Amino acid sequence: MARRRQIYEGKAKILYEGPEPGTLIQYFKDDATAFNAQKKGTINGKGVLNNRISEHVFTMLGNIGVPTHFIRRLNMREQLIRQVEIVPIEVVVRNVVAGSLAKRLGIEEGTQLPRTIIEYYYKDDALGDPMVTDEHIACFGWASQEEMHDIADMAIRVNDFLTGLFAGINIRLVDFKLEFGRIWENDFSRVILADEISPDGCRLWDMTTNEKLDKDRFRRDLGGEVEAYQEVARRLGLLPAEGTETAVLDMESHRKKRGQ
Repeated sequence: MARRRQIYEGKAKILYEGPEPGTLIQYFKDDATAFNAQKKGTINGKGVLNNRISEHVFTMLGNIGVPTHFIRRLNMREQLIRQVEIVPIEVVVRNVVAGSLAKRLGIEEGTQLPRTIIEYYYKDDALGDPMVTDEHIACFGWASQEEMHDIADMAIRVNDFLTGLFAGINIRLVDFKLEFGRIWENDFSRVILADEISPDGCRLWDMTTNEKLDKDRFRRDLGGEVEAYQEVARRLGLLPAEGTETAVLDMESHRKKRGQ
């Protein structure tokens, strides 16, 4: 597919003009960042794996009635998506104490929360994506009350589904980040799930060993990032059970030969 006009480049993805009005092409990079891009690196093959995992998850969510921006995967690193107006709020759903929550409250990481917590963060890298409340969101008009109700409802529904999905492959869904966007139909808009769902934005722990299978391996210099992402894809049935060490490189090689 011929490369189209670039619309936006973020830390992990590039958006290009889509083939039809109202569509974009989302390209998954191998770039890895942490701590609001203070730490930067590369995880070879990450973009291929995240594209495939996110496609799988978004397709399953669509099948249970969760509206998303995903249309279809185009090749190893790109997918066709609906163009949305991103709501400038990151939604973090927490089932287990980890990361910043453990640091803020001094609670031991790994503690099971008695109930799921939803947190909101204002999307602004220069400010470090500060945590905000419903009152901030309403006061500054970042989203309407109706939109926030829809966002919270979808976040809980996604959490319920993903918790079961990952538990079925012996993975504990600790927490994860969601983003939402508006699509317009005449003079009316509605919010749908956008961005991606992958080990980049989820904390995924092996239920038996508590081994981290997500970007915390990069954040905390644990090593084995590619192997962890591959393990998630393998358990989801997206990679063969054997030979996962070379599967991503083989897929990339095949893609380049085909000129995708």
